[in-house]
Amino acid sequence: MYELIITEKPKASLRIAEALADTKPKKESHNKVPYYKLKHKKKEIVVACAVGHLYTLDEKKKKGYDYPTFDIEWQPSYKKSKESKFTKKYLDVLKKLSKDADKFTIACDYDVEGEVIGLNVLRYACKQKDARRMKFSTLTKPDIIKAYDNVHKTIEWGQAEAGETRHFLDYYYGINLSRALISSIKSIGKFKILSSGRVQGPSLKIVVEKEKEIRAFDPVQFWQINLLGDVDNGSLEAWHEKDKFWEKDEAEKIFEKVKNSDKGKVADVKKTEFTQTPPTPFDLTTLQTEAYRVFKISPKETLSIAQELYTNGLISYPRTSSQILPEAIGYKQIMEELMKQDFYKELVQKLLSQELTPNNGKKTDPAHPAIYPTGIIRDIDGREARIYDLIVRRFMATFGKPATRETMQINIDVNEEIFISKGTRTKEKGWHVYYGKYVKLEEEELPGVSKDEEVRVKETNMLQKETQPPKRYTQASIIKELEKRNLGTKSTRAQIIDTLYRRGYVTGTALEATELGIKTVETLEKYSPRILDEELTKHFELEMNEIREKKKKGKDVLKEAKEVLTEVLKNFKKKEKKIGKALMEAEFETRRISSTLGKCVNCEEGELTLRKGKFGRFIACNKYPDCKTTFSIPNTGAVHTSKKSCNECDHPMITITRGKRTQRVCINPECPSKQNHDEETKKEIEDIEQGNVEKKCPKCDGNLIIRKSVYGSFYGCSKYPKCRHTEKLNGTKDSKKE
Repeated sequence: MYELIITEKPKASLRIAEALADTKPKKESHNKVPYYKLKHKKKEIVVACAVGHLYTLDEKKKKGYDYPTFDIEWQPSYKKSKESKFTKKYLDVLKKLSKDADKFTIACDYDVEGEVIGLNVLRYACKQKDARRMKFSTLTKPDIIKAYDNVHKTIEWGQAEAGETRHFLDYYYGINLSRALISSIKSIGKFKILSSGRVQGPSLKIVVEKEKEIRAFDPVQFWQINLLGDVDNGSLEAWHEKDKFWEKDEAEKIFEKVKNSDKGKVADVKKTEFTQTPPTPFDLTTLQTEAYRVFKISPKETLSIAQELYTNGLISYPRTSSQILPEAIGYKQIMEELMKQDFYKELVQKLLSQELTPNNGKKTDPAHPAIYPTGIIRDIDGREARIYDLIVRRFMATFGKPATRETMQINIDVNEEIFISKGTRTKEKGWHVYYGKYVKLEEEELPGVSKDEEVRVKETNMLQKETQPPKRYTQASIIKELEKRNLGTKSTRAQIIDTLYRRGYVTGTALEATELGIKTVETLEKYSPRILDEELTKHFELEMNEIREKKKKGKDVLKEAKEVLTEVLKNFKKKEKKIGKALMEAEFETRRISSTLGKCVNCEEGELTLRKGKFGRFIACNKYPDCKTTFSIPNTGAVHTSKKSCNECDHPMITITRGKRTQRVCINPECPSKQNHDEETKKEIEDIEQGNVEKKCPKCDGNLIIRKSVYGSFYGCSKYPKCRHTEKLNGTKDSKKE
């Protein structure tokens, strides 16, 4: 007999086994699934793992697209999804190992998801009602040993019930609302997969409201007057003190007064010092937003990378809402470990010479502290290394001293009109030293001047401008907005945004609501507004917290949700055909917009559109056969319209994505930007095209000839399509990366 410790992931199993083993754990496997046998203080222990959720919710009896449905249960994931078939062997190993175990300990991630994973393995695979619970925030040996020595006698039942209730609640909403939308489309004889959910609907509404605000924006013209001048110690740029003139006459009157002046004088000089406190430690949301700001790494990918760093023991648990680093984590010990890494040695030495007190934030998390590095060294590169460096430097910066900055304002008098020049510089770097290149502050130091000093005016300009529409949400700022509104959880928000993209509700790097997304919101607002009710979603979020704190029962929350959904769906069904018709119209309009590049470059009456034909994808004028304009495009990669025209030839541009590489290219194969070859290559092209030189294909008996595509010129076999051999031309510049 032995104690069975159950972890959430394979790497966590290895870390825990290595930490607890008196000597070295013995690795065994069954059906290629590893588990570890070891002795800890002479006690027999087996450490085995799940691979995330081994169980998922499903209907007890399939009802097709009928709704509402609430008769659901936990099922092994491999029975529901082909993608989850690999989980069966992990489940089988846990069932096998549980038969000879006399003690069970859950060591899954300490949060609601980890608790649900452990609970399901415990009751369905191991046939146990309860187990001991290890709680830790890092997969380091000291933390694991401490968690084992202070193991809790039971699992965290409040957390488990809250997590399970959330799964049931999200399934109720997701399956029923999605079926309702799909059924509305089917009711008019069409079919399209659409989805909505408890958080997805309100999230989409937020994006659509922003899009409508942008579309409704009416720019207003204004004028500004600026001045460029020299003083003894340098140059100045200044703007009239009124800043924006909303009446052109007023701006012209002042401009007439100053435009011919060749000198002014310094009327006043003001200097203001201010301190800039160190940043707060990273919680998941601020890590995601900062990673997007400095690296343009999406929130979803940041979470994935951070999770990998955690399972490798390099950082603490990333799915946290806390901005607090407690003393218990051992600031000095972490610093001493970081000092072993050459990158950080000098910085850490500087920190260790002062008192270590972090600038903790206000946000807390009952399960985990803010994200911090453990100091463990492992070889990492690429995006993992970037995210790790960001976390380390943020950790160090929180212990730094405040930075001191100085703002300088110079008032310049030109014919009794005051122009203002402002600049800000850093006087004492403080925490900036530790955060390094991630400090994004403009340094604009003005030349030293004194009152009444002459300013030699080089030029004055009156500039016509207009107000700009509000900015769209980025993938990072929308997650911040969802957190502010208490919609979703720190772990699910990135996935919700990903779903909006996959369903075609939003597009673009900055979230632009598509016609389908806009029409879906408009239709639901008209016929079934409670699906988008943000307050209702927040209400259930608060109730989930109360379940976790054991102030409410999950069954009562689910009963309320069933009643709400039954009423909502009953009203939805009455208007199904109207909803379906509106949504289908939006789908057609979305397709039209997403496939249209712009006016035809030849006939100028038709529009160039993306098409699919017998031989693959191409671009053609929609006035065919009157206009036979066509352009070839690659058959591999995702192709999208870019809404931009080429600066060289004014043809439309498209974006092509292959894996993580995105290129924006002009559709015109004759575009001057694609003829950018060196002299040697130009001569070779000319010789081949004129038949002066033959270049044999290395794959067949054909010749290589010059072919052209959206990427530019290249060598292709004359026997195409029988032989598809191609070669790059030397001296050709690559297309623009996004």
